[in-house]
Amino acid sequence: MTTFYEKAGGELFFSDLVSRFYANVAVDPILRPMYPDTDMKAAARRLQLFLEQYWGGPTTYSDERGHPRLRMRHGGFHIDGAARDAWIACMKNAVDGMEIDPEIKVELWKYLQSAAIHLVNQPD
Repeated sequence: MTTFYEKAGGELFFSDLVSRFYANVAVDPILRPMYPDTDMKAAARRLQLFLEQYWGGPTTYSDERGHPRLRMRHGGFHIDGAARDAWIACMKNAVDGMEIDPEIKVELWKYLQSAAIHLVNQPD
């Protein structure tokens, strides 16, 4: 059985997606201040490992960090509607730049949008 991870293109796909995403984050006025100057690479690595594992790839994320607990891990950040929308815009730009099967793109996008909404922890 082929996993979503394999269908999407494996590590190379997720590395490219996350690289595109963080290129957008680096210039976003809402999201960029959430990252210490020295943490962008580490944050990108964590996101890549998480997405790879979520979609059926290696379990490196959990092996290194334990259960994802996304809401808890993001609890220290002020994530309101504006931050959610900025994250969605950066990720949409990254996803749209990827050349993959349209069905895979739709499934990936549905999850990413849902995850962004789930992480909001501040009222508007």
